[in-house]
Amino acid sequence: MANVRLHRWDEIALEKITEMISQKIVAGEREMLAQIYLKRGALVPMHAHDSEQMTYILQGALKVVVDGEEITVREGEVLHIPSRVPHQAEALEDTFELDVFSPVRADWISERDD
Repeated sequence: MANVRLHRWDEIALEKITEMISQKIVAGEREMLAQIYLKRGALVPMHAHDSEQMTYILQGALKVVVDGEEITVREGEVLHIPSRVPHQAEALEDTFELDVFSPVRADWISERDD
């Protein structure tokens, strides 16, 4: 069972990114899972990264612009964003999402993300 580890979300500190966005992260060697909390009106500015991203909306809704196309993602839906594709998101309501990234977002782990 080398390298096997159990993570408990309730034991992971909630990291405040902005007044409107907070997150919890669990990272392995090649993939990362993040709980993201966005208050209604929160804006994640246009950006791109090497990681492929899956966004699963657990509660709420996001308006996402991916490579110029606007998509509304609601509770129970999963949005796949390929690596290096520009995207931004706006919370249409208070939103709780689960994001999976592969490879790991090194900028988040090193706390260099803008």
